Amino acid sequence: MFTGLVQALGSIRAIRPGPQATRLEVSLGDWLHRPAAGDSIAVNGCCLTVAAAGPGGSGGVDASAAGAAGAGPVWVGFDVIPQTLAVTALGALRVGDPVNLEHAATPTTFLGGHVVLGHVDGLAEVVSVETKGEWRVRLLLPGDLGCHAVDKGSIALDGVSLTIARVDDTPRGTVIDVCLIPETLARTNLRSRAVGDRLHVEADYLGKLVARQLAWMKGR
Repeated sequence: MFTGLVQALGSIRAIRPGPQATRLEVSLGDWLHRPAAGDSIAVNGCCLTVAAAGPGGSGGVDASAAGAAGAGPVWVGFDVIPQTLAVTALGALRVGDPVNLEHAATPTTFLGGHVVLGHVDGLAEVVSVETKGEWRVRLLLPGDLGCHAVDKGSIALDGVSLTIARVDDTPRGTVIDVCLIPETLARTNLRSRAVGDRLHVEADYLGKLVARQLAWMKGR
């Protein structure tokens, strides 16, 4: 699991399509964390497994070997299968695009955000961005996720734990507002989001669990 508190802003280094998966290479920037093979990393809120790593240049090496060689890798590679590409926006990424990064939480991690699993529920569409005064982004939620949107509740957008500032049920579907503080704008890629962009959305897991249990009890 994750907490939705972005730890670093990486960038797409290379995209290498393959017969069974697309290799997505991400530069770690100034992130001090050095992932090893098999580690879980949230990339824009999507949980991916480290498959390769390297100190620079071209070609990949085993992530554990790179870590043992010295300071560790400066980029990591993930194999993104067709199923993941079909339900996320990872396939729309281009070389140079910034991506939010967070390593998996540990039993001693401060839960400064909320419980995030890195399992994308769908893609939310940006319908407006207001930058005068407070920075407010308005998004249309996909499908039936509106039932999990609660005023002042938690939601993860591109892996960032945010508080819902407003919920509106419209003819198009449920629209939510989130307000971004300067710290969030400085540390994540949300500052570059514009109208029409699609963001990974993950509804609050605990809320989904309660809704599922209530639906099951009602159907008994």
